[in-house]
Amino acid sequence: MELRGNKHAIVIIDMLNDFIGEKAALRCEAGEKIVPKIRELIDFAHVNNIQVIHVQEAHRKNDRDFRVRPVHAIKGTWGSQFIPELTPEEDKGDYVVQKRRHSAFSYTDFDLFCREEEIDTLVLTGVWTNVCVRSTASDGLYHGYNIICVSDATASQDEDMHRSGLRDIDIFGDIMTTDEYKEAAKEKFSHNEQAV
Repeated sequence: MELRGNKHAIVIIDMLNDFIGEKAALRCEAGEKIVPKIRELIDFAHVNNIQVIHVQEAHRKNDRDFRVRPVHAIKGTWGSQFIPELTPEEDKGDYVVQKRRHSAFSYTDFDLFCREEEIDTLVLTGVWTNVCVRSTASDGLYHGYNIICVSDATASQDEDMHRSGLRDIDIFGDIMTTDEYKEAAKEKFSHNEQAV
């Protein structure tokens, strides 16, 4: 598959203690299996001068979100921290966006940062495919970005939820595996098409 766009960003959504691991308040068990694939994409991005953006849910204590979901990922707590394997590497240019809603675009500087960096394509990874990943994907389309969702680097509570999210995202974006994305990106950006 030929990749669209001239400048990509790998976007890691909510790989936090309150979503990943046995002590997580809103545990996404399948999310534990995608950690190696996300790590692979981050390492690939660093080598190939592709921007890495970590999206971090960071709620206030009385957030309205808690009227419909359990309390989780309160700003400044352990639950809102990134899992150790995927801690942002700001010395390598990683950028962190904090959010209080499902979409990385809602009331954050995500769009501003991407526009400042002339990013036109968002490569989405993380949890949950049918909630935060899907919300970010649809908002990304509305804001004019190309959307790629990495199917083996995203996860939901169960396979049905994951597939449901991918089906929705496939309407307005491209679905690729980690290997498919890396191969296509090598081909595209080896010709110096990545605007840096």
